[in-house]
Amino acid sequence: MTKSRHRTNPEAEWFGFEHITAGNKAERVRGVFDKVAARYDVMNDLMSLGVHRLWKDRFAAMIAPRAGESILDLAGGTGDIARRLHRRSHGQSKITICDYNAAMLEQGRNRMLDDGLLPDAFTWTTGDAADLPFPAASFDKICISFGLRNVALIDTALKEVVRVLKPGGRFFCLEFSPGVAAPLKDIYDRYSFSVLPWLGEKVANDRAAYQYLAESIRQFPDQQALAARMEQAGLARVRWLDVSFGIAAIHSGWKF
Repeated sequence: MTKSRHRTNPEAEWFGFEHITAGNKAERVRGVFDKVAARYDVMNDLMSLGVHRLWKDRFAAMIAPRAGESILDLAGGTGDIARRLHRRSHGQSKITICDYNAAMLEQGRNRMLDDGLLPDAFTWTTGDAADLPFPAASFDKICISFGLRNVALIDTALKEVVRVLKPGGRFFCLEFSPGVAAPLKDIYDRYSFSVLPWLGEKVANDRAAYQYLAESIRQFPDQQALAARMEQAGLARVRWLDVSFGIAAIHSGWKF
């Protein structure tokens, strides 16, 4: 399960801890989210004891959407981040939600209605983060929340982010990290590999999907490695902020 950090897109050959043929990961990940889409938000609350809501609130505050800005919410799925950005901008920013998985987008539209928002206030697009269906220099800001880890071609996706950002635009990424603070690491590992799959089986009726979740976090680059790959893709002034002792991290960078 060890992979080189010196090659482009090394994650393409791994589905969690399983070594796979490059080119198969995207469909494998799509299959996971097809199965768990209906219970995805419930599972997020259970897995994090609701803490993911605080992380996302902080993430949206850092993005700081402004009136008139064009914002792309990548892997936006159920609309958790888009709803926060819409409210923070008082509906004055132009938000596009892009996800590889149509089932997740459908859940997002339903959640908008449940929360009293009109889905038509957003632009919904099915698309691959590694081959974005947008012209160059389309967006003022791009964000991705708990999605980059599931992208088959991470380095390619980061270059696509740079391509579709406007000059002076900014990218934000909220993601689980393997770089958890040492005092919590053993407890966190036991929770990840015992409790998460059990919850997945009992609540989402899919133990394997949440086993993949735990494994994919360990296969994701740590904070410093992700920052370096963002810089290699063309982003500048890359920074990160650990949340909850490094269980997750918020990275950001600029396109100059």
